[in-house]
Amino acid sequence: MERSEAVKRIFCAVDTTDIDVARNLSRRLEGKIGGLKLGMEFFHSHGPAGVAEVVQKRHPLFLDLKMHDIPNTVAGGMRAIAPLRPMLTTVHASGGAAMLRSAMAAAVTAGDASGARPRVLAITLLTSIDTDDLAQIGMKGPVASQVLRLADLALKAGTDGVVCSAHEVRALRKHCGDDFLLVVPGVRPAWSTANDQKRIVTPAEAIAAGADYLVVGRPITQARDPIEAVEKIAEEMAG
Repeated sequence: MERSEAVKRIFCAVDTTDIDVARNLSRRLEGKIGGLKLGMEFFHSHGPAGVAEVVQKRHPLFLDLKMHDIPNTVAGGMRAIAPLRPMLTTVHASGGAAMLRSAMAAAVTAGDASGARPRVLAITLLTSIDTDDLAQIGMKGPVASQVLRLADLALKAGTDGVVCSAHEVRALRKHCGDDFLLVVPGVRPAWSTANDQKRIVTPAEAIAAGADYLVVGRPITQARDPIEAVEKIAEEMAG
């Protein structure tokens, strides 16, 4: 993989409530990454207007809201975010097939004349969860089996892909096919620390396993030079 292609597959997770920090990162990283991921922390603080102010058409947007509610409410949420034109957005697979189908139907309806619409990703299991955590919340392990079951549910419900750990990517790619998007958070370059993530891999490992996009946060946002950090990550991915 060329470095230029690797960069396009990196989404920077801007996990902050500080709109000035987010705005400055957006400006600084313009043209240097594949897109920005803004999540619940930022959205709940600043709403759609804050998202629009930060992104300002500089980047493809991954709006990571992890919707999980009754089907009608999730469909309404999908329609509400459509004006922001996110490239990717998320719902929880554990919301069930009816909820997933409603999310997809709303996303398709929200598309424009060119066919552009939010791509709906189902959250399988958060990368902070391991087998011990599963037992505590009443789910039977191992983690890989739960992820595969939830991904299969999302596939059959018609979603565009899933968010998963790179540890499950090979199995999911084989089961779900080449057109099913696999987006991997919890990625940590070889030179960074794990922080609170448990099921993590390096960028090179994630790409080799078959991931489409990588989500990287603190190794970029907390770096002394975020652009240099992106370039180092792209080098790892390119091999």
